[in-house]
Amino acid sequence: MTEPFFLADDLADPLPTTGTSVVLGGPEGRHAAVVRRLRVGEVVVVTDGRGRAVRGPVTGVAKDSITVEVFDRVLTAEPDLRFVVVQALAKGDRSELAVEMLTEIGVAEIVPWQASRSIVRWSGERGDKGQGRWQVTAREAAKQSRRLRIPTVASVVSTEQLLARVSEADLALVLDERASHALRDVAVPESGTVVIIVGPEGGIADPELARLREAGGQDVLISDGVLRTSTAGVIACAGLMLR
Repeated sequence: MTEPFFLADDLADPLPTTGTSVVLGGPEGRHAAVVRRLRVGEVVVVTDGRGRAVRGPVTGVAKDSITVEVFDRVLTAEPDLRFVVVQALAKGDRSELAVEMLTEIGVAEIVPWQASRSIVRWSGERGDKGQGRWQVTAREAAKQSRRLRIPTVASVVSTEQLLARVSEADLALVLDERASHALRDVAVPESGTVVIIVGPEGGIADPELARLREAGGQDVLISDGVLRTSTAGVIACAGLMLR
């Protein structure tokens, strides 16, 4: 049986040593004690979502928390190659579906993009709420997939702000069905940052595509068809990671 997996925001730094105990409180602690009804002796994993985790048996259960003795400690280093996906805002739940799958596959950062053809508009309070939804989605997807790292969800960027990210990347790819070069032919660096840009439902506008190219972006083709904005980034990341 898979050991219960929980996210804690307050794991000590440095990570608690073997033989010590950690208390999981807050919503996760209440969920463990009340919903999961964990009992003393059950082994659980607790991570802070930043690549660190402890594993061990439950030694105490309260009404809103559990106490875990540390048997094992896990520390994972940042990968040499960091994937950042720029996801254009999409209508309905398309964007959040993309965030969920990108988290499961292991990207480091997800950047919401206010593309010119995005039907959804984020500004002011609406932008804060949208970013908050994406952050919750990423957190829950990381927990479901048992990932020790939750991707960063950045604030929404304009095309102008996106150009700066493209120019700084070690490799920047723009997914476009009109491209003449295939993703499989792209030389992938061994380390650094790879930025993958996914357009909205209507595709990336010609003026934006031209500016992204000028900033150093390479437009690439990943399929002989037109993929949904919610799946294109995941497929591109998978193809590059497998290489």
